[in-house]
Order: sequence, then structure tokens, then C-alpha cells
Amino acid sequence: KNMTWIYNKSLLLVVVALLTLTGCSISYRFNGGTIDYTQIKSIAISDVTNRAAIVYPRFAASFTEALKDMYTSRTRLAQRRGEADLELECTITGYDLSTASVGQDNFADRTKFTVTMQVKYTNRVNPKESFDRSFTAYRDFRRDQQFNAVQDQLLAEITEDLTKQIFNATVENW
Repeated sequence: KNMTWIYNKSLLLVVVALLTLTGCSISYRFNGGTIDYTQIKSIAISDVTNRAAIVYPRFAASFTEALKDMYTSRTRLAQRRGEADLELECTITGYDLSTASVGQDNFADRTKFTVTMQVKYTNRVNPKESFDRSFTAYRDFRRDQQFNAVQDQLLAEITEDLTKQIFNATVENW
């Protein structure tokens, strides 16, 4: 009698679990979000220009490549030169250092490194989704670190942040 009750209870749990699993489905897409590939097939990403007061020569080129890699790895859009269904033009407008916090000795304890990117996004298929706006990312570093020693690592982190922001604003429509 005990075994029958345990068997029936186990069978009931399995049936409920199967009904629950077949009745629900959750779907996540990390392949270009809201892109309608029947209408939008290509993207043109212009070389990033640097108009900031401080120019770090390698940054514009590395940011351009990171942005192209983001769209290549997460969408099926063909990359084009010139006119395309989607177009991105990015300009570095800020490359700044400022005091993030002050220590007890009245010297900067942490320094904030900020990069600002102006992005002109043109959607030729859905012009209402086009925009021209600014994106910003920053990282802090300690005063015992020289900026030149941490600059490349901070730029890698900022680049990852900015490319995600731009990607989300364009094809994810966030």
C-alpha cells in the first residue's frame, strides 16, 4: 500500500512537471534582437573619428573594429562600405580625466576616466528609429596607478561598455 502511494505520487509529479514544461516556453534571442532580416540585410560602420581634446591614436581604430565585431558576432547583417540599410557614424567627443574622490590629504584618491561617443545612427528601412545622440562610459583608477599604465585596460572595459550601449540602442531598441 505504501509503495503504491509513493508510485502514484511520483507519477503525478512527473505528469505535472511535463505539463508545466510543455505548456510554457521562454525564448531569449541574442542574435540581433529586433532586426527584421526580411527587410534589413546590411550595415555600414564608418571608421570612428576622434574630435576629443585628447587624442589617443590607437583608440579610434580599435573602437571601430570592436563595433564591427559586435555586429558581426551578434547579427546576420552583411557589412558594407557606403550606403546600407543601417548606418553608424561614431565620433569620440570626450576623453577626459577628473577627480572621482578626494583622500584625507586633499589629493585625488581615485581618478575617473570618461569617454564620450557621439553616434549618428541611420535606419533607412525604419527612419523613425534613426537618432543622433551621445553615449558615455567611465572607469575609476587609484591614485597609486599611473594613467599610462592602466589606460589600455580601462579603454578595453570602456570599449566593451560603449559597444554594448550602441548595439542595444540600435538593433535591440533599448
